[in-house]
Amino acid sequence: MMDRAQNSPASATAPADDSDIQALRAYLEANNGIRGLEVLKPGDAHHAVELFRRDGFVVIADVLDSSGVEILAKGCAEVAGEILELDQGRRGNRGSHRYSFGGSSLTRSQLHRPEWQMLLEIPLVTEVVGAIFGSPDFVLRAASGDFCLPGAVEYQPLHSDVRDWADAPTTPFSSFHDPRGQLTIRDLPCPYVCVNFLPQDVTPLNGPTRQIPGTQHSRTRIPTLAEEPEWMRLSTVCPAPAGAIMVRDVRAWHGGTPNVSDAIRSIPNLEFYAPWFREPIVPGITYADYQKLSERAQRMVRDCVADSSETLATGPTLRAPLTCATAGLAVPPCRSASSASGP
Repeated sequence: MMDRAQNSPASATAPADDSDIQALRAYLEANNGIRGLEVLKPGDAHHAVELFRRDGFVVIADVLDSSGVEILAKGCAEVAGEILELDQGRRGNRGSHRYSFGGSSLTRSQLHRPEWQMLLEIPLVTEVVGAIFGSPDFVLRAASGDFCLPGAVEYQPLHSDVRDWADAPTTPFSSFHDPRGQLTIRDLPCPYVCVNFLPQDVTPLNGPTRQIPGTQHSRTRIPTLAEEPEWMRLSTVCPAPAGAIMVRDVRAWHGGTPNVSDAIRSIPNLEFYAPWFREPIVPGITYADYQKLSERAQRMVRDCVADSSETLATGPTLRAPLTCATAGLAVPPCRSASSASGP
C-alpha cells in the first residue's frame, strides 16, 4: 500500500498545486474512509445506541433539514471569520490551519450564538443522548466543535477528550479518580458524549475526523503519529452528508486529518455529561437567552447559564481562558441555573 498518508507534506502552507498535495489528494480520494461505514436514518435510534456502544461513535443522517443546514453553515462561517481575523498566519490553535470553536471563545463555548442554541431544540439529539445515558437528566457541558481550512495538510495526533483526575496545576478539567487504583474512566459506562453536526458534506478530502472503532474502553497507550499504522490514518468518518450528526464517546481515540479540498470544513457540536458525571463547567449563555429556550433545553443548559446580574463577555480569542469573564471579573468555572435569579 502506498504510504502517502504517513508522509503528508511538512509544509502547512504548500500551494494547492504542489505535487505532494496533488498526490496526497489522489491517495485520500482513493483510500480514505471507514469501509462499510453505516450511516443511519433518524428512525434507527435504537440501532444507533447499539453502534455507539460497540464502536464509540455513530452517524445519523437527515437530522438537520436544508434550512437548518443553511443557518448553521452561515453561523459557522461568521464565527470562523472572526477567529481568522486574529490569526493572519493561520497558525491555528489545534495545529496549523485548525481551530476549536470553543477554544477560540472567551466563554470556551459558542452557546451564546443562536445557531448553536438551535441545536438544543432537536428532539432526535435528546432522544439518542438520553438513550445512551439511560436517563433524560443529562446536562450540557459546552457548545463547541472545530473547523479546519484548506492548507491543514498535517495529521493531528490521535487523542481522547477526557482523562482521569489530575491536580489543578495540570488541568482544571478532570474528575474521575479511584483511590484503589483499580478503575479508570475507561472502565465506566460512557460519561461524556459529543454530538457533532455537519453543515456541509464530509468527504475523504476535506478533513474528515478519523475515529478508531472500539477504543473507548482501551487502556492501551494511544500511538503517536510515528507509531500509528496506516489503517488508522485512513479510518475516517466519511462520506457523511450535510445535515447528519456524528455522536461520539469522547474517550475513543480520534484526530484531525488533512483538508486538501478548496473549502473550510466545520463540525460544530454540543457536549453532554451523564447525570452521574461532572467536570467544571464554564457559563456560556446569558440568563436572558436561557429564558428563551424550551423547558427541555433549559434543563440541559442549567449548569451553563450566567447569573441574571452578570454581563457575559463574549467574543473571539486564540486562547480561551480557563474561566469565563463576566462584567470584567473572573468567574468560578462551575455554575448552575439554580443560582440564577430573575431581575
